Amino acid sequence: MEGFGVHTSMWTMNWDREGAERAVAGASHYGVDFIEIPMLQPTQIDTAHTAGLLDKSGLRAVCSLGLPEEVWASVNPEGAIDYLKVAIDKTKACGAEALSGVTFGGIGQRTGDYPTQGEYDNIAHVLDKASAYAKSVGLLFGIEPVNRYENHLINTGWQARDMIERVGSDNIFIHLDTYHMNIEEKGAANGILDARDYLRYIHLSESDRGTPGEGCCDWDEIFATLKAIGFTGGLAMESFINMPPEIGFGLAVWRPVAKDHEEVMSKGLPFLRNKAAQYRLI
Repeated sequence: MEGFGVHTSMWTMNWDREGAERAVAGASHYGVDFIEIPMLQPTQIDTAHTAGLLDKSGLRAVCSLGLPEEVWASVNPEGAIDYLKVAIDKTKACGAEALSGVTFGGIGQRTGDYPTQGEYDNIAHVLDKASAYAKSVGLLFGIEPVNRYENHLINTGWQARDMIERVGSDNIFIHLDTYHMNIEEKGAANGILDARDYLRYIHLSESDRGTPGEGCCDWDEIFATLKAIGFTGGLAMESFINMPPEIGFGLAVWRPVAKDHEEVMSKGLPFLRNKAAQYRLI
């Protein structure tokens, strides 16, 4: 997991054959190194088709998901483990390198109360079993802290770090996201520094999830800190342009954040690439 990539939400959130072909063609056009595939319905993915597209295009891939409500790790740990094993198998069959995202819970999961020790105990159990299974098939396994409005359990780099150290697995990495960091961290640099020992992947997403460079994220602080810690992982631009209602609800995306994917790719992608080059990350 290295180089510069893009989340395929730029073209589709429905990873059927048509969506996959459109996203791979789009990403190839812009010359990125890898794509991030949304694994919202793992059992429905045509893995042979995806693997063929990746092989032909020369793109590498990472897969990501959030757990559906019926298998939220904090309340149904065994169900979560079974679900993640299926997703891991599908990730491997697609030819991707890792499964990441909100692997510890759901997007839009909130109880209305403080997290309990029991919830964290269940999550630690799930992450232990899922990361071990991922390692057994040759994949990395990530956890992405998200903001308090999307999940009440792991919101910051230090919380992700503490959970990894509790689990004790050598196969779990932290996957940060600048959008969530802009809400939750006491400065982006502190979030990166807290996660540094396990940070292998980062979403480069603007403060409104729109076009990078046109919001409130402090990109110089972000890239300078990544350089300072010697970051060599994946840099993935993420902007949500095409949101199905069930995902838009969990993410609280209620209006267009950019005109279209061409606007984001033609403005945001060069902006981020230039910043990454300026700080000698690519």
